[in-house]
Amino acid sequence: MLRGRGKKFRSFGAGVMVTAAAVLFIQATGVDSYFEVSKNLDIYATIFRELNTYYVDPIEPGKMVKTSVDGMLEELDPYTNYITESDMEDYQFQTTGKYGGIGANMRNKDGEIYIGDVYENSPAQKAGLHPGDGVISIDNQIVKGKTIDDLSLLLKGSPGSKVTIKVKDIFNGAVTDKIVTRGEIELSSVPYASLVGGGDVAFVKLTQFTPACSRLVRKALDSLKGVQPRLKGVVLDLRNNPGGLLDEAVNVCNLFLEKGELVVSTKGKVKEWDKDFKTTAAAWDAKIPVTVLINSSSASASEIVAGTLQDLDRGIVIGERSYGKGLVQTTRNLGYNAKLKLTTAKYYTPSGRCIQAIDYSNRNPDGSVGVIPDSLKQRFKTRGGREVLSGGGVEPDIAIKEEHISKLAIMLYTKNYFFDYASEYARKHQQNPKLDSFSLSSADFNDFAKWLDNKDYSYKTETEEALDSLIAIARREKYHDGAKAELTSLQQKLSHDKKQDLMKHQKEIKDLLENEIISRYYFLRGRIAQSLKDDDDLRKALEVIADNNKYQALLKTKR
Repeated sequence: MLRGRGKKFRSFGAGVMVTAAAVLFIQATGVDSYFEVSKNLDIYATIFRELNTYYVDPIEPGKMVKTSVDGMLEELDPYTNYITESDMEDYQFQTTGKYGGIGANMRNKDGEIYIGDVYENSPAQKAGLHPGDGVISIDNQIVKGKTIDDLSLLLKGSPGSKVTIKVKDIFNGAVTDKIVTRGEIELSSVPYASLVGGGDVAFVKLTQFTPACSRLVRKALDSLKGVQPRLKGVVLDLRNNPGGLLDEAVNVCNLFLEKGELVVSTKGKVKEWDKDFKTTAAAWDAKIPVTVLINSSSASASEIVAGTLQDLDRGIVIGERSYGKGLVQTTRNLGYNAKLKLTTAKYYTPSGRCIQAIDYSNRNPDGSVGVIPDSLKQRFKTRGGREVLSGGGVEPDIAIKEEHISKLAIMLYTKNYFFDYASEYARKHQQNPKLDSFSLSSADFNDFAKWLDNKDYSYKTETEEALDSLIAIARREKYHDGAKAELTSLQQKLSHDKKQDLMKHQKEIKDLLENEIISRYYFLRGRIAQSLKDDDDLRKALEVIADNNKYQALLKTKR
């Protein structure tokens, strides 16, 4: 299994993990290490026994084992984790996209709980829950002041079981009990697919490499080709895709590669596990122009797809350099419903490069790790002779720098003002707008600005923060008094007006607000469709597909 930057599981029970790790270590390194491992395990057990017997206060064995194993794994990499029985549901959700629940998340605003996103066709939607509904209790337990984790435990459960949620309806203010029958919630890894660019280019968004996701991609492509048989190209969007199953990365590549093509190779300490992964079936279309969108959060299996199609000169990669995770994880059963997920190999794309960006095997004296420097990156060649580098993620063929979100937008999001206003907007506009033409008017934006009048969203710009730092240094070095007038004048010139900032960042704020509002009517697919209306990466992909000479030139240009 390949994983992206996921949550690290650090909840440990008894000393099963220590023993299991030792056994694996012994098997991998041979009998020469047996004495050293056995000796240290004996010392560890003796310390535990002595503490339990003689320490002045009662100890918590589980907590102490967690701390010790936590430190041991911290020496390795972020992807080697011990998964306890209690962690299993979260782990399965991350790997499969499935869990037992209601299909909605919760928001905590100043201790008050509200329904957040509701998934399309979920038990929550069928029971009549809406984003913005106030939550009063869950199964008669008052929720005010509870954490999101507390609420998650109350809402998750076996499919078919029921949960009663008392809510205050956002539309009419009525307080009612909603009886929700839990189901198996499966978040589709292909939440959106559509014809774009005048209706002759297939766009498919793939959010994670879960089991059978390649079949979903193929199904989406088949559906789009059924509408438009003369497709000019495909845009595969892997932005923010953290990875997942290696086999599924191979299967996605197989959609555009003929049978028998090498996609990826894995190499590790246990040589019997080294393997070449090749395509095994006929391609969906081995000739159609393909573009792959990536960014700095595209990791692991996403990088296999992008890197392989790039190495084989089968597609144009557009966006930002990917994350750089070239490590493979294998899951081992430990007994007691626990598992160990550990890094067992590195993977290599067809050119022979490994895109791992961080060298966990060579730590600095302080224990920190750094990226592989440019001087140590190796050069490789694609099938057509283009130069590609190892050790730093996948470099796009066409680089497009992602715009930074303003501090104003971050503050409005953090304060839940986009969410709150979207709920207000939906209450006033209960008829669904047209998805393909939805846009806020100038009057709508002015209404939002007026709505913000009495809201607190104060913040400091980067310039103001830098000036504050300069003033602090000037005071420490005794220069402040002599420059006080100039510094005060500069503070006044740089001080920002929130309303002016709102107009200065109007386009960005409007885009984010539209995305939140449209989700009230069309859920996640609405968010994605709305965001694509002004998407530089997609715009460039369509431009390349529309110009076949440019597309072919990019595949032949040596970098």
